[in-house]
Amino acid sequence: MTPALVLAAHGTRSAAGQRTLAALARAVRRARPGRRVELSHLEISPPLLAEVLPAVPGPVVVPLLLAGGYHVHIDLPAVVARSRTDAVVAGWLGPHRLLTSALVRKLARAGLRADDAVVLGAAGSSDPAALADVRAAAHRLSVRLARPVTAAFASSGAPSLEEAVERLGSAARVAIASYVLAPGFFHDRLTAAGAGAVSEPLGADLDVVALIWHRYDEALRARRTTAEHPLTAAPSLRHATRRDARPVR
Repeated sequence: MTPALVLAAHGTRSAAGQRTLAALARAVRRARPGRRVELSHLEISPPLLAEVLPAVPGPVVVPLLLAGGYHVHIDLPAVVARSRTDAVVAGWLGPHRLLTSALVRKLARAGLRADDAVVLGAAGSSDPAALADVRAAAHRLSVRLARPVTAAFASSGAPSLEEAVERLGSAARVAIASYVLAPGFFHDRLTAAGAGAVSEPLGADLDVVALIWHRYDEALRARRTTAEHPLTAAPSLRHATRRDARPVR
């Protein structure tokens, strides 16, 4: 039986955020008809990942998280260890060129101008590696837009959104590229930061959908490699590679 794809979102109290994640799950299902796709959450929103995992065949869990951090490295593995030890956890989503493409489109729809200063607005984290992921995503966006892009954070991390908007706004209008998947607390923080334009969350963008299936395929390849070459496999057999060097077809 084909392994099920389990989408693991953080969870949100926002009704709009819940609708956006449900729409993303529907788009993922449409991309590969006949594949089983289940949406789950680490906390707050039902259904919880711990409830979904026991009910699906050979699950591959794709974290709906744009950077590493506590939820990727602590919360999610703990749920898998308690609920479904045979599950494979794929890499988190970012940074990746497909996310960059989605961000560029969202900024264009938000009315990005040629002379705008651009901020990549993210949730933030106490994990330096997660902040580095966001800064790498900002660099990718900078290359695509051919202008500087500043990574800024709504919670932990420097600079804060307010600091970045205040500093850049003294010389130009500021446009924030929303590096969040769905409406909710963090996107509200982005819209309240005082920028001249703020893009919509990434949501059910087709490039986000393609990236989710790419992470799923990576995880299955890693599992096959482990099964075929157990003595040469990487020490951690449950977590698939998160590198994006391979092309997405």
